[in-house]
Amino acid sequence: MSASSVAAGTTAELSAAQITAPAPVSFSIAHETPADSSAREALLDRVMGEGRKRKSSEKLRRKRVPAYGLALIARDAHGVMIGSVRLWHISAGKKAGGEAVPALLLGPLAVETIYAGRGVGAALMRQAIHNAQALGHKAILLVGDPEYYGRFGFTGNKMADLAMPGPVERHRFLALELEENYLDGASGVLTATGKLIADRQAIAV
Repeated sequence: MSASSVAAGTTAELSAAQITAPAPVSFSIAHETPADSSAREALLDRVMGEGRKRKSSEKLRRKRVPAYGLALIARDAHGVMIGSVRLWHISAGKKAGGEAVPALLLGPLAVETIYAGRGVGAALMRQAIHNAQALGHKAILLVGDPEYYGRFGFTGNKMADLAMPGPVERHRFLALELEENYLDGASGVLTATGKLIADRQAIAV
């Protein structure tokens, strides 16, 4: 995927709300590369704190390689990383017949604090969803703010019989079906299915 340039915000007749809105920012979205690893980890520590490593979602990501084509970063006009999102292979429980339900886990999504509310996170989300659908994935799950992620179609409607491998606030446990009714009948605890880093040192891009 070639980097896509994004300009968040447009010039138009300004309302009172727009006058106080954050200034537009120019940035581009591209696939993450192995060289981005240190900058990404530093970004996540700044934005989310080291407590991020104790979250239930981390159990599904630890020592795993992100899904192919689904590790994305945003860079500002100077090439500095200002945002990151990664998606991971999981099984969203099983169906009644015992067959696994392949899906993706999204997260973490992180944007430098000074760029919050300026369209960077939304652009990363839209690109991630687009890529996942283009690659043939059927569903994306995450743990996050239902108001924010609801903008992209995520709901808790299909999550009653699914569980994370650790504590989670149920109202924050969400999914987006990329194929209608794909999660119907899925139940059980989410499990990691992605390649182990030991099996493949290079990041999937």
